[in-house]
Amino acid sequence: MNTLLFHQAFDPAQLEALAVATAIGLLMGLERERHPASRAGVRTFGLTGLLGALCALLAERLGTPGVLVAGLVLVAVMMIAAYLRRPDPHDPGTTSVIAILVCFALGAMVWLGFGRIAVMAAVGATMLLYFKSELSGVAARLTAQDWRSILQFAVLSLIVLPILPDRGFGPYEALNPHQIWLMVVLIAGVSLAGYAALRLAGARLGAPLLGLLGGLVSSTATTMVFSRHARENPAMVSTAKLVILLANLVMVVRVGGIALAVAPSVAPRLWPGAGLALLAGAAVLAWNWRQLVHQGELPIPDTRNPTELRAAMGFGLLYALVLLCAAWLSDIAGQGGLYMLALASGLTDVDAITLSMLRLLNTGKLGADPAATGILLAMLANLSFKSGLALSLGGRHLGSGVAAGMAAVGAGLGGGIAWLHLASL
Repeated sequence: MNTLLFHQAFDPAQLEALAVATAIGLLMGLERERHPASRAGVRTFGLTGLLGALCALLAERLGTPGVLVAGLVLVAVMMIAAYLRRPDPHDPGTTSVIAILVCFALGAMVWLGFGRIAVMAAVGATMLLYFKSELSGVAARLTAQDWRSILQFAVLSLIVLPILPDRGFGPYEALNPHQIWLMVVLIAGVSLAGYAALRLAGARLGAPLLGLLGGLVSSTATTMVFSRHARENPAMVSTAKLVILLANLVMVVRVGGIALAVAPSVAPRLWPGAGLALLAGAAVLAWNWRQLVHQGELPIPDTRNPTELRAAMGFGLLYALVLLCAAWLSDIAGQGGLYMLALASGLTDVDAITLSMLRLLNTGKLGADPAATGILLAMLANLSFKSGLALSLGGRHLGSGVAAGMAAVGAGLGGGIAWLHLASL
């Protein structure tokens, strides 16, 4: 009878939870073992993870969270006492104390049914522990302006966004403050990532990186800066041409990624044209790469901080205006009016018209094919505008080379528009 009860009570999932909790502790303990000053290593962390799961088991069976709280306090007191007994002037032990408390909590999470999240958090915590010197180096290189950028983005996304009403206002109920600001946060976040990488990496990694990051932040600003640089330094025309073309190829990828994130249904219609454009652009880049000369000192595109309130408000107002015009033109002129707006708006800012098309698609006011066509037209107009910039600011030699590359990319986008037209027949 006792044997039968034992078999009925045994649950392999419970044994697995205890094993996973112990493994989490062992993972974190392996990293702490690298530091001689740490008062806890592989065995201590492994046992702490197991203790967290056992305390969660007892708390669940006894119906009281007091066991978990007592276990957490016990682990904290143990670690603090170990550091007080043998203090280290170079390591106060704060990180190790917090790490072992996290390990205990993750072990408890595994038992309570949050095993997948606990494992992910354990890997993230171990990475934070391991990359101490790299993170310290990044923090040391951050300027006051960089910290303002981070804090401003936090204000935009965590304070302003949640308080805005999520419903339509104005003509055609086209203006949804929450949705408009969500798109501001999306664009600011993507641009901030490139902006931060550009400031941290600078020109140290050469033209390819400048082209990639410049396209992520602002392909227009990158085109302007390197066009002027090529006029002042004729020997740098090949490098400037490469950076400009690469930045504008990244613009195509950036728009495609934003479309995939905001309205996934449009991606199958958008990517054939974008794919053709990228293939044509890659061929032009490969040809220009062969002609690349010594880079010398490369300039850094002087782009506006994308999280500044003025920049965010400016983009928000532009997006709202384009959204309102798109809704109005869709009502009175149909798709033809939207396409004209895409061409006009895309000349200077492809993000606003792209997001407007996607918003109309998500609200059911526009089909996927017209939305994709409008986005491709906006990118075509944007490439044409920047070809003109390169010609006017960089001179005939640079302008003709950039125009040829842009024409190849534009031919790919045009092929995508033709494909959409034929598919709709």
